[in-house]
Amino acid sequence: FKNPNFVHSAKGSGKRGPGHRTWKTLKQIVASERAYPRKADDTSYESLDAPPSFIPAKKYSDLSGLPSNYTDPQTKLRYHNADEFSRIKMLPSDIVSGYLALRKANSAVP
Repeated sequence: FKNPNFVHSAKGSGKRGPGHRTWKTLKQIVASERAYPRKADDTSYESLDAPPSFIPAKKYSDLSGLPSNYTDPQTKLRYHNADEFSRIKMLPSDIVSGYLALRKANSAVP
């Protein structure tokens, strides 16, 4: 089933011998991308904008910065454990709105 004349494209090519593939630097990749015509919507190594990620963003506690699995339904603040939840319950509304403004969550606190 094997072809005795088959040569893999990565093997036997280049100056350094079989099995070695030369790496391109970022400068070489960008230069080669400029040579080919492309649409404005295509992403490339030199474009700063990328499509949105399919992976959801990680949520962190507003008080401690630790990974957060919980959200207070009244204040909409995220917290890590029960100790932080008890602290959130004692916070005045102006500090809660300040934490939400830092996170850019513009929800009005009653």
